[in-house]
Amino acid sequence: MNIRYLFIFILLTISAEIYAQTPVQAYFDWAEMPFSKEELAERRQNLFDSLKDEGKSGSVVIPAMDGFSYGETFRQSDDFYYFTGLELPNSLLVLDVTDNTAVVYVPERDKRFESASRPNDFPGMPLLEDNSISSKSGLSLKNIAEFDAFLAEKSKNGSTIFVNSNRPGEIIYGTNDYIATFSPVQQLLRALRSKYKGFSYENSYEAIAKVRMVKSAAEIEIMRKSTQINVEGIKTAAKAIRVGVDERYLEGVLEGNYKVNGAQRLAFGSIIKSGPNSLWPWRILATHYDRRNRKLENGDLVIFDVGCEYDQYVSDVGRTFPVSGEFSDRQHQILTMEVGIADQIIDFIKPGITFADLRKLCDSIIPSEAKPYMQAGLFFGHHLGLSTGDPNLSEAKLQPGMIFTVEPWYYNHDEQISVFTRFTPNPR
Repeated sequence: MNIRYLFIFILLTISAEIYAQTPVQAYFDWAEMPFSKEELAERRQNLFDSLKDEGKSGSVVIPAMDGFSYGETFRQSDDFYYFTGLELPNSLLVLDVTDNTAVVYVPERDKRFESASRPNDFPGMPLLEDNSISSKSGLSLKNIAEFDAFLAEKSKNGSTIFVNSNRPGEIIYGTNDYIATFSPVQQLLRALRSKYKGFSYENSYEAIAKVRMVKSAAEIEIMRKSTQINVEGIKTAAKAIRVGVDERYLEGVLEGNYKVNGAQRLAFGSIIKSGPNSLWPWRILATHYDRRNRKLENGDLVIFDVGCEYDQYVSDVGRTFPVSGEFSDRQHQILTMEVGIADQIIDFIKPGITFADLRKLCDSIIPSEAKPYMQAGLFFGHHLGLSTGDPNLSEAKLQPGMIFTVEPWYYNHDEQISVFTRFTPNPR
């Protein structure tokens, strides 16, 4: 081949590679808005109102999750997702309480879509210049490189930064322990305190809890779907219960059914425990990975404490099954007692009462001989939503749209019997 034809061949090859390159991706090629921008704006306004009712001013800062994966699918932080509906990585939502403004500081591009050596596989995804993100979310976007200038200006006036410490009371900062796991909020606080001295910090947990505790119609619909998938999975896995089957096999049947029916993730690691394992709460069983693989034996009870996640909202259901297909008289007696307590709690639930009222009811209806074995929290349950530990206020009066579990646990090591049934009452 002479030099002229070789040169033409090289040019054609280069041109083909350029024109064959995968086009740049847009954010909404990969994502959808889960809620209308009007609903999202209402959520943010509710937070502004909640803080202003307490005479507060300053800026709420909510971090997104780090976007780089170590094998898992990206999941946005709950608060960021709740107030933006966006799965943007490595971003910061800033809500100015004084001006009622909302700004998301974002990277110019999503670095997960970048690789200079593999342009076909990593074609790029602009974020800052993608006007559809602002138009669909109702949020203003700014370059995250401008966030430091914003902080420098705010720190001059001794402004207040509000962060959600994930529980009421004093803010929980990161520790100097040699081994520790920091939340995105704790990482944010470490950076803020090391760079800026002029801020005061307050916990926004209670204000955010007031907003997030009451679910919208759109949220409730998603949670119904999540629960339907969970119930179907439990029914399917229960059919596989028999002598000789091990606990992990049942987990596989359950979790496979979740995926078949559309759940994207587990709400938490599935807890299926039998016989002696059923006497221990998950935190203890989880200390040894091989402990949770017991083979079922005749006479055992099998407890399901399981949940799936659908469109970022979770379900959480508990049930108890006999391996033999029939409960013994004593097992039946205890389970009937526990379900009866749950039924009375559910019947008592109505708008206007408090969780303290529910606790008083529990104290009055639990038989005295059962009380040493009933594991009691504030009201035998917890709130559900974007997580199985959705923010809540113990003194709050119940309102329509609140979703929480009713789960009176029973662990009797003396008789080697444990039963567990978790209900989620329909929102009223």
